[in-house]
Parts: sequence; C-alpha cells; structure tokens
Amino acid sequence: MPASATAPSTTSPAPAPTPSPAGAHFPQVMPASEPVTLTIDPIGLRTELLHLGLRDNGSLEVPEDTGHGAPASWYNGSPTPGERGPAVILGHVNALGGAKGVFADLRELQPGNDIKVTRADGSTATFTVDRGELYSKNNFPTLEVYGNTDAAELRLITCDGYDPATGLFDDNYVIYASLKT
Repeated sequence: MPASATAPSTTSPAPAPTPSPAGAHFPQVMPASEPVTLTIDPIGLRTELLHLGLRDNGSLEVPEDTGHGAPASWYNGSPTPGERGPAVILGHVNALGGAKGVFADLRELQPGNDIKVTRADGSTATFTVDRGELYSKNNFPTLEVYGNTDAAELRLITCDGYDPATGLFDDNYVIYASLKT
C-alpha cells in the first residue's frame, strides 16, 4: 500500500466477544505477547513488526514508507498472534520508487504454507495458510476479516488492484491463516 492509499476502514474496534454456550470447547491458544517479527519462508520474507492503531477517522494506520520500503505492522487493536481471535498484520504491496513492498508476494502463498510470528516472550506462533481472498475496498467484509473467532487466527492484509488512472489501489488482498497446534 502506498502511503496515499487507504486501508480498509473500521468505524469501531473489533466486535465484543459473543458469549459461548455452556460446555463449549475452544481450540488451544497462546497467552498474550506482542509480536516482534514475521517470517514467511515460502516467499523469502522476514520483517520486524511495527505496532500501529487507528487514525482519527477510524481507518487503520499504515506503515510509513520512507523510500526504502516499510516493515509490516501489527494492528494493536487486534489480539496478539496466537491469542484467540484474528491477529491482523498489514503491509505495503509496493514501496516508493516502484520497488517491491514487504507484502508484494502474498499472492504466491498457498494453503498449507507456514507463517511464523516471533513474540516478545520468546515464543513463536506458527500459522498455516487457509486461503487468500481479494476484496474491493468498497465492499470490504470488515466483520469476516476483523470479527472474533473461537480459534487463534491470523490475517495478513495488503493493497491490490492498482488503477493507473487514479494512482490508487481499489482492492485489498487478505491471507487467512490458523494457528498450528
């Protein structure tokens, strides 16, 4: 995502957890620990992670590209990777000057590929890619991407669908992944 592109917006933080039926069984999760690095071996990616939140208008902050590319960023309003719910990590598809962004190769990921997030407590949360989806920014499924889940999940989000006429990206590409247990 170039700095001028808008990230999928949310008008409020992720929805509150829905009470579960008595006796419901939930998958194993990890305790909270902020993410430090993201590694995706199948696409040769390793990036330090920034921690960003929401802008005043409710849209997601995106990592600033200083001309040398930008690292990916964990959305600090989402669970930490490995906790119950969808941890959200954002990254640019390109960098200033036409270089590749940190998430330029997300579309190459296949179901079954591993994604590793090193956490501040020294542990690693390993996720398995379930699928990738392309969404128009005008019809972005906010609840599906950011809504609560019973398991620990990961969402990687980048821009897609560059329109040379406007200089903007019309779409977002989202990788959905589940904690490997």
